[in-house]
Amino acid sequence: MGKAAASSCSGSSSSTRGLVSLLSAVPCLACKQPPPPSRAAMSLSAASSEGPPPVAGPGSDTYKGWLFKWTNYLKGYQRRWFVLSNGLLSYYRYRRDGARPPDVKSRTFISLFYYFCRTQAEMAHTCRGTINLSTAHIDTEDSCNIVLSSGGRTYHLKASSEVERQRWVTALELAKAKAIRMRDNQSDDSGDEEPASQSDKSELHSTLKNLSSKLEDLSTCNDLIAKHGAALQRSLSELENLKLPAESGEKIKAVNERATLFRITSNAMINACRDFLDLAETHSRKWQRALQYEREQRTRLEETIEQLAKQHNSLERACRGAPGLTVNTVTHAPKAGNVLTVKGEASDEDEDTEYFDAMEDAPSFITVAADPTKHHRRTDSNLSGASEGRADDWNLEDSVFECSTRSSFDVTGKDVVSKKSRRTQIPDKPNYSLNLWSIMKNCIGKELSKIPMPVNFNEPLSMLQRLTEDLEYHELLDKAVKCESSTEQMCFVAAFSVSSYSTTVHRTAKPFNPLLGETYELDRLDELGFRSLCEQVSHHPPAAAHHVYSRRGWTLWQEITIASKFRGKYLSIMPLGAIHLEFHSSGNHYIWRKVTSTVHNIIVGKLWIDQSGDIEIINCKSKDKCQLKFSPYSYFSRDVPRKVTGVVMDAEGKAHYVMSGTWDEKMEYSKIVQSSLGSSSMEGKLPKTVYQTLSPRVLWKKYPLPENAENMYYFSSLALTLNEMEEGLAPTDSRLRPDQRLMENGKWDEANMEKQRLEEKQRAVRRQREAAAVVALEEGKDYEGYIPLWFERKVDPATGELICVYKGGYWEAKEKQDWSMCPNIF
Repeated sequence: MGKAAASSCSGSSSSTRGLVSLLSAVPCLACKQPPPPSRAAMSLSAASSEGPPPVAGPGSDTYKGWLFKWTNYLKGYQRRWFVLSNGLLSYYRYRRDGARPPDVKSRTFISLFYYFCRTQAEMAHTCRGTINLSTAHIDTEDSCNIVLSSGGRTYHLKASSEVERQRWVTALELAKAKAIRMRDNQSDDSGDEEPASQSDKSELHSTLKNLSSKLEDLSTCNDLIAKHGAALQRSLSELENLKLPAESGEKIKAVNERATLFRITSNAMINACRDFLDLAETHSRKWQRALQYEREQRTRLEETIEQLAKQHNSLERACRGAPGLTVNTVTHAPKAGNVLTVKGEASDEDEDTEYFDAMEDAPSFITVAADPTKHHRRTDSNLSGASEGRADDWNLEDSVFECSTRSSFDVTGKDVVSKKSRRTQIPDKPNYSLNLWSIMKNCIGKELSKIPMPVNFNEPLSMLQRLTEDLEYHELLDKAVKCESSTEQMCFVAAFSVSSYSTTVHRTAKPFNPLLGETYELDRLDELGFRSLCEQVSHHPPAAAHHVYSRRGWTLWQEITIASKFRGKYLSIMPLGAIHLEFHSSGNHYIWRKVTSTVHNIIVGKLWIDQSGDIEIINCKSKDKCQLKFSPYSYFSRDVPRKVTGVVMDAEGKAHYVMSGTWDEKMEYSKIVQSSLGSSSMEGKLPKTVYQTLSPRVLWKKYPLPENAENMYYFSSLALTLNEMEEGLAPTDSRLRPDQRLMENGKWDEANMEKQRLEEKQRAVRRQREAAAVVALEEGKDYEGYIPLWFERKVDPATGELICVYKGGYWEAKEKQDWSMCPNIF
């Protein structure tokens, strides 16, 4: 019975205190004066007043207040009344506890109890939604926002101030912890750690002793209340059955005595409950502060250990590099599975290996530089042996990627001398202020479909040229051709897929949407060994086909369709379609897809771009696979921004290389020499795979931007040459687009007028095509619609998708200068 009383006091204190306040408000049966109101009754009275709503402290079981909840894009954030109680967060459209209870002097206990139950029923009936905190995830987006998610339900909440947000977050975290403890039927103490000293033990024992004594007092008071309540009921029954007036005096006296005993016992129990709750709350706050202190100490200790490990590693490298010092050798003991040292300085674990967490969970890399010249491996029985490699062929002196200060498209930095000097600058971007009112003023009275997007949001390149810009680091594919191992070749392909995002870090402007039938060529066959062709093959939805041939042994093709979603604060851009890469000599065929690009601060603030998602690169011939993870930016994360990690595995699932780096700077790869399963740090989670690797080697590093790039739209060396005029171009080439050329020359007003003319011309052509389709339907003929000029639709045997592939004829037409088949789109 004592446990039940304790559970009632701790588990549902909100309902108990409300009921206790009503019980305390009942007039005494022995005295004419009512008893003094308890603290719970006074709080209920304050809650029913006309003042501001009472908000309990974070340590309380119940927390109430106003928050703004996101509803939809039309109404935005709406003010709602939230109640946090018993691990459940509920919200109401209006404040439901503001009604004043009936006058306690003129109502009986039955009427008060009925009012209490009716109010609770109304609150439950008008609840707009409830979320269980025991399974919820609590996150904070900015200074005032709170995001709660549980299963498929998500609440986006906003507080009036940062202080109010912090109070709610603290209350939610405490309520979540309590809900989890109640769900798992565990006590408040975890029991995983013992007290640090004898004083802590004695203090803990004394606290438990006090709590036990209070619990016994509650049990005793409960028994007395039950006993005196039964006697009081019997006395009242006898009083009702009285017939003789002479006996009424004695019976009434007995009733008064028993009622007095009942009142005293009830007050004692209420006081005992109050003392127990105060004591529990006091020690709960104390234990919370102690736990927070221990967490901070643990974090500082981990950071200190990490710094010591780095310093130790630096000292070891300096010691090995000093003259006159010899390196200890290691001998193997295969049968025993141990490593014996000659001078006793080498430990059981190799001190010159790197440890990488596998891709099964969020990566957390701890790096210790390796020395492959003295690296010896063992085949211990305690290791999984899932991945073993040799360090003999890992030569650190081999230069994988020349980190030159000039781009390969700068002809002065290449071995092959270009036949034509390319431009290195374009006219500076005009300093035009973006006046939203002037844009809206020009849209008054026009149809929504005819409102043009001004070039103020654009850069002087088309989407076809941005697609061609992926070839900035084509030399990675030239190096991949020479790889004998398919897994190592996969590393170069993975680095190439990441390098295509390096130019987007500062490029927040939007490229021009290509017109239907628009093309773009980049012929660098003599200079760089490849030639590229793009064509806009569809307008709704917008789709572009791309084909690249390299005489150095590879071919790349793709069809990309852009899908976008506007989500209020940011815009998500999702490229749809597979990218194909085939090497001529080996026949290796690689397929991958792009990740999601997100443009933040669309409405207010400075625009910035982030890349997030996963890329899976598959070799259709050898079935090798590479999993790349683009980590989204997080204000609370300690990881490097724009981080990319990955693992290269063969067809059997054996890991060979670990990829790491950032998509805006560089990518490195490390050879795996051993893998093992690490210990699980949390219950319910699988242990991570620990990869022991050699020192990393740079696969790709971003070229520095040209001088004055901030005034030239942050274009790279290749991007500066993409819109440069050349001879013999097709009449549909993007370089001949007039609005784009006018914008590049700084004539933005003329560019806006020309852009509107081109869009209206394209609409007129589409209307003619739709009219022709109607006529063909009336005549019973088939209408094929628009047919691309240089590409044709075929079923991809690898993916089973219908894509546009290059059918040939463009370069032959350019050689003959026969462009009679090209439409007049400009």
